[in-house]
Amino acid sequence: MKMTFRWFGESNDTVSLDQIRQIPGTEGIVWALHDQPAGAEWPMDQILKVKRAADRHGLHIDVVESVNVHEDIKLGLPTRETYIENYQRTIEKLAQVGVKVICYNFMPVFDWTRTQLDKELPDGSTALFYERAKVEGMDPAALVEEIAGDPTFTMPGWEPERLQDLISLLQAYQGVTAEDLWAHLQYFLEKIIPVAERNGVRMAIHPDDPPWSVFGLPRIITNQDNIRRLLQIVDSPYNGITLCSGSLGADPDNDVAQMVREFADRIPFAHIRNVKIFENGDFVETSHRVTDGSLDIYEIVKAYHDIGYTGYVRPDHGRHIWNESCRPGYGLYDRALGIMYLWGIWDSLQRRE
Repeated sequence: MKMTFRWFGESNDTVSLDQIRQIPGTEGIVWALHDQPAGAEWPMDQILKVKRAADRHGLHIDVVESVNVHEDIKLGLPTRETYIENYQRTIEKLAQVGVKVICYNFMPVFDWTRTQLDKELPDGSTALFYERAKVEGMDPAALVEEIAGDPTFTMPGWEPERLQDLISLLQAYQGVTAEDLWAHLQYFLEKIIPVAERNGVRMAIHPDDPPWSVFGLPRIITNQDNIRRLLQIVDSPYNGITLCSGSLGADPDNDVAQMVREFADRIPFAHIRNVKIFENGDFVETSHRVTDGSLDIYEIVKAYHDIGYTGYVRPDHGRHIWNESCRPGYGLYDRALGIMYLWGIWDSLQRRE
């Protein structure tokens, strides 16, 4: 497996490229142009700026997360054609600088959803937390204020400019069913996968986080059956999945290790993290260690090892530890610890061969 680390860019991240390259076995950054609105064609000069910075530190930029999909595409509006063309041109530009994988998602309105960014754990660290009952009884606007209201750190997928028209956006989704969303996703994939194939870029959709409906909005990348359907509607090795253990694992019915084995050749990118699930449906993110959460991270890593996985991996959200000042979920310390835990499992499996 090829280890990577998510980086938000110069002047937009508390973690430096110097620090990232010192994490053992970490080869590259997972990046994006976070100031570009969904639907925009990415400017080549800004793409090259990221590449030059990574090159100076001996890190690759093979994986982009994310090229966001405009809501008009998800809604199937006539205006989607312009945004799809912008997406196609962005794929071509990214291929020119060596990008191999583009992660994206197809979640309506909201990206990943949490109700608290700093839930205190028994050891005094804090982590991202999802309180199911709170979401079910919450005004969506209040959640936006909770997640995106802190100007200190922009949260990926919760950019204020993206959510400023929340009410009208929610109204636009009135009557949009899961089957409608599937049709709009298929249309999008039929347009972009041929471009990805020609340019050697693998598209990797991120599962819905959490993997169930939020605020009555349809969510469709939620389980093994739906992933199977996704891979069949456009059957190409360039139509793949970012297999996120934490997103899928928030539903205890999902067997992530089994998914790794079934979809082995369609996983160009993987997120590995742990969550602790409570009986009432709440969950909190934990360290990567098996005993700290509800997921068997050892079995998940073993599944990747068993299939001879050579794709890209990154530790996903980390806890906030040691008084680090950082974007919630994206500090240096706990994600670096996560990398070493994953390498420890991987190295032990290698020794057993």
